[in-house]
Amino acid sequence: MILTKPPKLNIGDKIATISPCWGVAGAKDVIWKYGVGKQRLEDMGLEVLAAPNSMRGEVYLQRNPKARAEDVLWAFENKAIKAIIANIGGNDSERILPYLNADTIRNNPKILIGYSDVTKLHLFCYKAGLSTFYGHNLLPILAETPHLHPYSKHWFKKVLFSSNAIGEIKPAKTFSCDENNYTDKDYAKTYHKETGYLFLQGSGKSQGRLFGGHIGISGLNEITSDDFADKILFIEGIAAFFTPKSLANFINWLGSIGALQKLKGILIGKLCEYQTFEDYNTVLLNIIDKKYELKDLPIVANMNFGHTSPICILPYGAMTEIDCESQTITITESGVI
Repeated sequence: MILTKPPKLNIGDKIATISPCWGVAGAKDVIWKYGVGKQRLEDMGLEVLAAPNSMRGEVYLQRNPKARAEDVLWAFENKAIKAIIANIGGNDSERILPYLNADTIRNNPKILIGYSDVTKLHLFCYKAGLSTFYGHNLLPILAETPHLHPYSKHWFKKVLFSSNAIGEIKPAKTFSCDENNYTDKDYAKTYHKETGYLFLQGSGKSQGRLFGGHIGISGLNEITSDDFADKILFIEGIAAFFTPKSLANFINWLGSIGALQKLKGILIGKLCEYQTFEDYNTVLLNIIDKKYELKDLPIVANMNFGHTSPICILPYGAMTEIDCESQTITITESGVI
């Protein structure tokens, strides 16, 4: 499936903020944090509009998934809005899906960006034929204090404001796995020197279209083995759910539905706890190499996307190349038009 690319952002464009997963952005002790993220978007030349229900707080939005879905549809239908960003992930986006309309999304292609539980909304858009962007949420990334990490800012502007080919996704120079804090105005993460990507196996070059999200996609009935055909799969997750055992279960699930055998490569986000990848590597290769005999399938870990900081942006459906010899990851086309 070739996905429709949305138009790029321009200075002066309007971007809508939505809360499809969790309504914490509107909480009294968090709303200042929303203001920080809003200001960062304005500093990039954008006008920010909060979707009608998005700031009504945790309790209201938890009780009203239809209101969250109405915000998504409002943002797509509103001709003045050129892009949509999720305030934050969470664990409740699945309940908005019955209220969404694929035709509304298909007929109004525009940028949608977010990560974590926003995966389910991305996959709904994928099924509707729209390329969306696994990347920055407003609170965890754009509103980081005291500063927006330059790597995160670079990729937001490069991917969404330019119709040129995205190019090589290089590792960040520093990283942090510290937890997010949405109430303490003086909170600052500690950053450490980046160690680079881990090329676990594979040889030569492999090309495929980007597809994936958090590891919970294995529980989505609408995803089939065909969705993984000729794809470069990107996966990540929070520490509680992205353990060596859960990764083994996920890879075994891919194999059991015949998806693992159709992949062109696997990209794995940086672990969001300070630990080595050794145990994960062991379970990965035991299944992929020994059980399924896919020794040539390129696998790259420790990439800057998902539940760490800083992060890059991965456009669904974008053609990407893994070069195991030069140890580079390159998105060979633009994410927008």
